Parts: sequence; C-alpha cells; structure tokens
Amino acid sequence: QVQLVESGGGLVQAGGSLRLSCAASGSIFTIDAMGWYRQAPGKQRELVAAVTSGGMRNVTDSVKGRFTISRAKNTVYLQMNSLKPEDTAVYYCNADRVKSNYGSRDLEVWGQGTLVTVSS
Repeated sequence: QVQLVESGGGLVQAGGSLRLSCAASGSIFTIDAMGWYRQAPGKQRELVAAVTSGGMRNVTDSVKGRFTISRAKNTVYLQMNSLKPEDTAVYYCNADRVKSNYGSRDLEVWGQGTLVTVSS
C-alpha cells in the first residue's frame, strides 16, 4: 500500500530552522500534488505549502518568505526558516491524486505527522 514516511520534526528555538522530509513508498505510478499541512492544538488542520508535478506551488501567506517547498519525484521537502512559536504544530505530509498499482481510482494519502515545537 502507499505510505508516506515523514522526518525532520523536533524542538527548535525561535528564529531557527528545520527541514521536513516526506517520502512516498509503494507501487506508485505518479503523484500529482505533494505538500504539507499542520495542526496546532485546538486548531483546524491547515495547508502550509504544496507543489504539483508541474511545479506549481501554493504557499499560505503566514509562511511566505520563510518556508520553501521542494520536490524530487515522490519525495517532498519543507525548508522552514525564521521559525516562530506560532509555527508550533504537528505537520502532516499529504499526497494527492496518487496513481498506484493498488486501485483504479486516484488516492489521497496522509503521513502520520511529525511534531515541530518552536520555543521562545
């Protein structure tokens, strides 16, 4: 089955940097969009950044100029610079419109989440 494996979360001081990585595994033909969402305690999950196979990027305003999303085939990265305490959240990798050997319909797949904590 298709799975997303995330890494890179941790504890960092305000102003510091982290790089999140997410690798898709399984019998995958193509993935159109890959990206990152985050969810803080008591808050709704929100899109942080995403990139399509064609290179189109969508980045939420609150992280523009600080976060950079990049992709290499079925691996997506999120470089997070100038981190703020309000960036503290569980970050989830997402893959959408996944074509695989496991079904005729496109899939949406979520990672298990990686915790990012920014101290002030």
